[in-house]
Amino acid sequence: MSTTREPRREGSSPRFGSKVYTFQTIDSTNNCARVLAGCWAEEGTVVIAEEQTAGKGRLGRTWLATPGENLTFSIILRPDLPSEEMNLLPLFVAVGIAAAVESVISMKVQCKWPNDLLLNGKKFAGVLMEGAVSNNAVDFVVVGIGINVNQTLFPPELAGRATSLRLATGAPIDRDTLFRAILLSLETEYDALSASGFHQVLPRWLSYAPIVGRQVTIAQGGSVLHGTVKGISKHGGLILETGGEQRVVFAGDVTILNMEPYAARN
Repeated sequence: MSTTREPRREGSSPRFGSKVYTFQTIDSTNNCARVLAGCWAEEGTVVIAEEQTAGKGRLGRTWLATPGENLTFSIILRPDLPSEEMNLLPLFVAVGIAAAVESVISMKVQCKWPNDLLLNGKKFAGVLMEGAVSNNAVDFVVVGIGINVNQTLFPPELAGRATSLRLATGAPIDRDTLFRAILLSLETEYDALSASGFHQVLPRWLSYAPIVGRQVTIAQGGSVLHGTVKGISKHGGLILETGGEQRVVFAGDVTILNMEPYAARN
């Protein structure tokens, strides 16, 4: 069973999160948000749950989160965007989350293409996009966001690669404050990019992601690409120099080789 609430308190987002569907347990917030979007739920509608029994990650993976400790939610967007620019949306979301998290915990956040966020080289948040396209234009997009907030224990296979805001800062984080900060940051970025063009997110995202010039491997199904990152294309793809030529990659599991600690931005 769900409830709706109006989280319009000081510092809250005026439009993103104006309607929030709250669940204690659900299969997937993205699944619920897709149904709502198909029924013309308004842009900015949020579905949030304490526990997901079938939480989704990228590439068919499962998103694991301890109930009561983290943030797992989905937002419905209806951007005026051609379908070929959909790959810019994960970059915009990553920038919005990074800015909000930095404002709450005063630590530098790093973005990893295409949709991970890191603290001290370890993943603490991920983004999953699912959308519908009609007549070569975006009808709606559901943005699924998972953030490790106060979780301190992870499965052995993730312990060396995952972290949380609490582990990174050494102190518990107020989830409601963080949630409202993220909604406000996302709406601010979204409105600015809707007015100026979503390609304007590229330099912003790169300021959080010192990946250009780095050696990477990219796993795509049963194949692996090795090369040097030369930049980000105007549609959000990774420009990779491999085998003496350049190619644009739009999906894959990226490993950055010899990754050093995050350097402060100018």
